[in-house]
Amino acid sequence: MDKGQVIALFKKGEHMKKRVLLKLSGEALGNDHEVFDIDKLNELALEIKEIVSEGIELAIVCGGGNFVRGRTLEKLGIDRVKSDYMGMMGTVINAIALESVLNNHGLKAKALSALEISKVETYNQTRSRQYLDDGQVVIFGGGIAWPYFSTDTTCALRAIENHCHLILMAKNGTDGVYDDDPKVNPNARRYDEMDYDTIINKQLNVIDMTAAIMLREHNLSTFIFDMNVKGNIKKAINLACLGTIIKTKEN
Repeated sequence: MDKGQVIALFKKGEHMKKRVLLKLSGEALGNDHEVFDIDKLNELALEIKEIVSEGIELAIVCGGGNFVRGRTLEKLGIDRVKSDYMGMMGTVINAIALESVLNNHGLKAKALSALEISKVETYNQTRSRQYLDDGQVVIFGGGIAWPYFSTDTTCALRAIENHCHLILMAKNGTDGVYDDDPKVNPNARRYDEMDYDTIINKQLNVIDMTAAIMLREHNLSTFIFDMNVKGNIKKAINLACLGTIIKTKEN
């Protein structure tokens, strides 16, 4: 779907379900000094509450970068498999934290873990769909429970399994995909649209290759935008803020 088709999809009527998956980095939940930033979490909860009040069914995938970063673990000599599991456990903690904050703001939310952890509900596709049907915000933690798969791939798989219409990838300070680093080159051009074939064929470091292939095959669009602008998540649902829509190439 191109940008116009995605917008049209969300304007077909209130009877149509509008199900979106939002990817949040772990850093979006914390700051340089704390794992969790209370102000950030409360602002995020208020924005999500406004989105849900308008009938949007929202699923969320959290990263774990506020706890562990792969580069740091590599320097410590921790092997890839162990570091991946550490990262997955961090995402479960983030999912539980976000569930609690949303509950505190009067929202029904459910944290689900792909990893089997006592006292945390294990991810089940049928139940997660039912929670979304019931208007709950569903937060997916634990990746897909296997090492070597990125959070991008988790987003692709969960969005496909749960029949989402759009993936929103919220970035910290980046309002889309550019042809050069905009922090270095002031003349760098932002793309309004890209297709998955371009990302795959040119091996662009935009989203994970596995995720790009899955999303291309299922014709599921991804919108990359800057979440540091207040209100941008709500705007991104209708592609009404700066960003780049990534879609399946038209034949």
